[in-house]
Amino acid sequence: MKLNVKIMPKNGVLDPQGKAIENSLNQLGFNNFSEIRQGKIIEIDIDEEEEKAISIAEEMCKKLLVNLIIEDYEIIFDREK
Repeated sequence: MKLNVKIMPKNGVLDPQGKAIENSLNQLGFNNFSEIRQGKIIEIDIDEEEEKAISIAEEMCKKLLVNLIIEDYEIIFDREK
Protein backbone atom coordinates (compact mmCIF):
# COMPACT_ATOMS: atom_id res chain seq x y z
CA MET A 1 0.00 0.00 0.00
CA LYS A 2 1.44 3.34 -1.04
CA LEU A 3 0.91 6.29 1.28
CA ASN A 4 2.00 9.90 1.21
CA VAL A 5 2.66 11.78 4.42
CA LYS A 6 2.10 15.52 3.92
CA ILE A 7 3.98 17.53 6.55
CA MET A 8 3.42 21.27 6.99
CA PRO A 9 4.45 23.85 9.57
CA LYS A 10 1.66 24.50 12.09
CA ASN A 11 -0.25 27.75 11.72
CA GLY A 12 1.54 30.47 13.62
CA VAL A 13 4.95 28.80 13.34
CA LEU A 14 7.60 30.81 11.51
CA ASP A 15 8.18 29.41 8.02
CA PRO A 16 11.43 30.99 6.73
CA GLN A 17 11.46 28.87 3.56
CA GLY A 18 7.92 29.93 2.71
CA LYS A 19 8.85 33.60 3.29
CA ALA A 20 11.95 33.23 1.07
CA ILE A 21 9.77 31.81 -1.71
CA GLU A 22 7.26 34.66 -1.26
CA ASN A 23 10.04 37.25 -1.53
CA SER A 24 11.53 35.63 -4.62
CA LEU A 25 8.17 35.39 -6.37
CA ASN A 26 7.44 39.04 -5.56
CA GLN A 27 10.78 40.02 -7.11
CA LEU A 28 9.84 38.07 -10.23
CA GLY A 29 6.60 40.03 -10.51
CA PHE A 30 4.23 37.46 -9.04
CA ASN A 31 2.16 39.18 -6.40
CA ASN A 32 -1.32 37.70 -6.71
CA PHE A 33 -1.00 35.38 -3.71
CA SER A 34 -1.56 35.98 -0.01
CA GLU A 35 0.78 33.46 1.62
CA ILE A 36 3.12 30.62 0.74
CA ARG A 37 4.07 27.85 3.14
CA GLN A 38 6.56 25.14 2.34
CA GLY A 39 6.22 21.61 3.57
CA LYS A 40 7.28 18.17 2.46
CA ILE A 41 5.78 14.92 1.24
CA ILE A 42 7.20 11.55 2.14
CA GLU A 43 6.17 8.54 0.03
CA ILE A 44 5.96 5.23 1.89
CA ASP A 45 5.21 1.79 0.49
CA ILE A 46 3.94 -0.44 3.31
CA ASP A 47 3.25 -4.12 2.75
CA GLU A 48 0.08 -4.26 4.85
CA GLU A 49 -3.68 -3.90 4.51
CA GLU A 50 -5.16 -0.39 4.62
CA GLU A 51 -6.01 -0.19 8.33
CA LYS A 52 -2.67 -1.66 9.45
CA ALA A 53 -0.76 0.56 6.97
CA ILE A 54 -2.36 3.67 8.45
CA SER A 55 -1.50 2.53 11.96
CA ILE A 56 2.14 1.93 10.98
CA ALA A 57 2.39 5.29 9.19
CA GLU A 58 0.91 7.07 12.24
CA GLU A 59 3.55 5.46 14.44
CA MET A 60 6.32 6.44 11.98
CA CYS A 61 5.12 10.05 12.02
CA LYS A 62 4.95 10.27 15.80
CA LYS A 63 8.33 8.62 16.38
CA LEU A 64 10.48 10.09 13.61
CA LEU A 65 9.00 11.78 10.55
CA VAL A 66 7.17 14.73 12.13
CA ASN A 67 8.20 17.26 14.76
CA LEU A 68 4.81 17.34 16.48
CA ILE A 69 5.66 20.58 18.30
CA ILE A 70 5.92 22.66 15.12
CA GLU A 71 4.47 20.49 12.34
CA ASP A 72 1.11 18.99 11.38
CA TYR A 73 0.76 15.97 9.13
CA GLU A 74 -1.79 14.19 7.01
CA ILE A 75 -1.63 10.62 5.70
CA ILE A 76 -2.94 10.34 2.15
CA PHE A 77 -3.47 7.16 0.13
CA ASP A 78 -1.60 7.24 -3.16
CA ARG A 79 -4.19 5.41 -5.25
CA GLU A 80 -2.57 6.30 -8.59
CA LYS A 81 0.55 4.19 -8.06
